[in-house]
Amino acid sequence: MSGINKVILVGHLGKDPEVRHLEGNVTVASFPLATSETYNKDGKRIEQTEWHNIVMWRGLADVASKYLQKGKLVYIEGKLRTRSFEDKEGHKKYTTEVVAENFTMLGRKSDFENGTNGTTAQADKTENPASASNFSLDPVDDDLPF
Repeated sequence: MSGINKVILVGHLGKDPEVRHLEGNVTVASFPLATSETYNKDGKRIEQTEWHNIVMWRGLADVASKYLQKGKLVYIEGKLRTRSFEDKEGHKKYTTEVVAENFTMLGRKSDFENGTNGTTAQADKTENPASASNFSLDPVDDDLPF
């Protein structure tokens, strides 16, 4: 039986996505995402924030570059990936990232200028850089206060 590598995060973007275009017209977007939890310690409310490095590829990166920006609340599903690289001094470094497979923008309608509340985007499972991303832009239109 193979293992499961699944990450689900709900948090706020720490900065606008950084978008790069690689060989073969492959788009990659990356940004930090903050998740927070609160707990009580000695009668005081403590908030602990974790920062996660998010990476999106191809069509998903294109959608992220158009709709995501610093401070926005987003739901992300993906998988953990650790990679190594050499720094400027030649030392081997490791980093762990969340490679996003889909995301949903969260928040109130007023949080989005063009009414894309609830926008969902998914990575193209074919991994073909020439194909379009499989995503929908269905605005949520209900009377719920949240």
